[in-house]
Amino acid sequence: MSEFATSVERLLTLVRHWEESRWAAGAGDGTRGDLAHALVQRLADLGAEAEGRAPRPVPRAHDLVLPDQLRVVADDLITAEPADDLLARATTAVDEVRRTL
Repeated sequence: MSEFATSVERLLTLVRHWEESRWAAGAGDGTRGDLAHALVQRLADLGAEAEGRAPRPVPRAHDLVLPDQLRVVADDLITAEPADDLLARATTAVDEVRRTL
């Protein structure tokens, strides 16, 4: 779990001070905010998988809330005590988004 936690901290260190204009910049097929929200949703889905429940959509809040959403879903995933392969998928997803941003 430490690799996942470290990856999340690296991403949060990168983005937690961003203002709206940085989130609005292009990334892939959308904005950096869109990319980060997709990651939040992916981690929430992996958390649901770890808990054996159906995934639910994560509301798309204001971009400035994204670091908080990321923190919450990452903590929820860790609390679910996921299998190693699921945690590896989560770590890969976080690392890919950090490289893209």
